[in-house]
Amino acid sequence: MGTSALSSGFRKILRNQFSQVSQRCSTVLSRPLGLDATIVDMTIEAPPTSPATPHRAGKSGGRRLVRLIGYLLVAVGLAFIGYFAWQYWGTNYVAKQQHAEIKRIIADDWGKGIDGDAIGLLRVPRFGDDYEVPIVKGGDLLGKVGTDALARGVAWYEPGAKPGEIGNFAIAGHRVTHGEPFRDFLKLKEGDKVYVETRRKVYTYVLRNDGKAITVDFTTSWPLADVPDPDKAGEEATEPVLTMLTCSELFHTDNRSIVIGDLESTEDKASGTVTEPE
Repeated sequence: MGTSALSSGFRKILRNQFSQVSQRCSTVLSRPLGLDATIVDMTIEAPPTSPATPHRAGKSGGRRLVRLIGYLLVAVGLAFIGYFAWQYWGTNYVAKQQHAEIKRIIADDWGKGIDGDAIGLLRVPRFGDDYEVPIVKGGDLLGKVGTDALARGVAWYEPGAKPGEIGNFAIAGHRVTHGEPFRDFLKLKEGDKVYVETRRKVYTYVLRNDGKAITVDFTTSWPLADVPDPDKAGEEATEPVLTMLTCSELFHTDNRSIVIGDLESTEDKASGTVTEPE
């Protein structure tokens, strides 16, 4: 067999093999890829969402309303507790700080020989050996002047007499809140002494009655009269007396407790001389 014949046969064999490989490749490429199929098969559709029913919406709104009411009740409760705490503890703390400041001012004013807003100091041994509260101008004990005075100490009824003068020296104080200067008012006894110190003098009064003996309605006016006696209304004063007023109960009340005292002696602070009323 010649060389040309071998070459021709060899080329024929290669042509057949190439033709078969091409057919196989075409067949494979014409098929869908397995990965694509898998991805298609793995696609998951979300289930359709159902709209909220009216029943569920109503229950949700009801819960919100109940929750809101609960919040409001808690807020009201906290506000009430805060108010109560302020009235019965906070005002006492503030008032006692004010008492100390006013007494300091009194000492400074008296050292300069002048009288300020505070007209004197009140001492009641029945209330304690260290009891000392400033007496401040209280107007007619009503309105803003009276309210402010009662919050800062014992309030003096200005239309009445001054300490030691003939007439009715009337003072008022709280039993609770604002320093509670008259907290132990009902413990007062007939014969107890009450001291009122001013810049120049110290006045000693002796009580006629116990702290529980006289209770009047807050509209009763005779305790502030020149002669604090319901049987002597309108009479002219002839002697110096002291009237102390406060609430008859610890908490809110329309009644007032009253004690009345007579001037026993007057001490001149500069000379030390003690005199008795004529």
